[in-house]
Amino acid sequence: MAGKRRRSSKNKEKKEKGIPYFDYNLLFIVIFLLCFGLVMLYSSSAYTSAIKNHDSMHYLKLQIRNIVLGLIPMVFLAKVDYRYWKKLGFFAYIASLILCVLVFVPKIGSSSHGSSRWIGIGPIQFQPSEVAKIAVILFMAMIIDKIPKQFDKFLSLVKVLAMLIPLIIVVAISNLSTAVIIIGISVCMLFVASPKYLQFIIVAVAVVVFAVAFVMLAGYRSTRIEAWLHPETAGTDAVFQTMMGLYAIGSGGLFGKGLGESLQKLGNVPESQNDMIFTIICEELGLFGAICLILLFILLIWRMMVIANNARDLYGSLLVIGVMSHIAIQVILNIAVVTNSLPNTGVILPFISYGGTSIIFLMAEIGLVLSVSRGIRLENV
Repeated sequence: MAGKRRRSSKNKEKKEKGIPYFDYNLLFIVIFLLCFGLVMLYSSSAYTSAIKNHDSMHYLKLQIRNIVLGLIPMVFLAKVDYRYWKKLGFFAYIASLILCVLVFVPKIGSSSHGSSRWIGIGPIQFQPSEVAKIAVILFMAMIIDKIPKQFDKFLSLVKVLAMLIPLIIVVAISNLSTAVIIIGISVCMLFVASPKYLQFIIVAVAVVVFAVAFVMLAGYRSTRIEAWLHPETAGTDAVFQTMMGLYAIGSGGLFGKGLGESLQKLGNVPESQNDMIFTIICEELGLFGAICLILLFILLIWRMMVIANNARDLYGSLLVIGVMSHIAIQVILNIAVVTNSLPNTGVILPFISYGGTSIIFLMAEIGLVLSVSRGIRLENV
């Protein structure tokens, strides 16, 4: 027995040997995106912020504060061994479900723009739906890691997705776009774990049916569909943001009007610092600037793919795939919405748009990915 233990400990030491790795490339890309986002945030919000808040740097200061707060969970999660969070996957899911339900409780949940999406604790407000995204990543990685060989069966796939239905329904009531992102993250993680493609076609059809049924039940979303299909004839209120955004994109041309020279941000594009910031980027930096930003996001996704492929175990790989899916889906949705390729929804552009809870939890997810990269060992040859 003693000999076997010595041999197993030697094998473990061999596995741990090698050059420690940390993906500085990913870290630098994220830092660059955050810095670029601060520049564009100030450019897009200075005018409206000066009018509403009597301070042109109001949103910039808040965003810098949010980034500093986001550094705390990012550094913490990057330093802690990611395998520790495997134990907390189910707890994270239940906690996020409870928080999302509390949004609808009077005196706890708070509303903005006609939607109940925030929880207020004194002066602090946050969106539980952002907590739900990272909770689903932890939960799905835990479940798939426990039974990876069972996902060639369609029934196993359905059972796992059925576990998420309570959370998806609660989130979808107030924030359909976030519910779509959660479904997208889950399906991407399951797609990696399953060797069969046909069952995912069935799941995709089911998701589309669910989305259509939910839109039919929610009257205001039907208005958004009408505005998407016929922006030139629909009511002014329904299409104003979309049309002004398209004017901004079209007027930017190939190289844009120049940084800070946007005209549409002068009160024409509502929420230009949030969902519609990509339109201001297109107007000021042109098609060239927009393509450079998209290529930067592609580079970010590629670095995550490298980490996922080289992770020391399946659980780490799944965590990275979950974060990668979240960022990729959100970028695609935001750009599709502002170009009127999809109906208007409240999806921000990761690392670029103004946001408190969103930027903090995005940075926390990057911390998870960096923790997985720390587990990689390069061969010392």
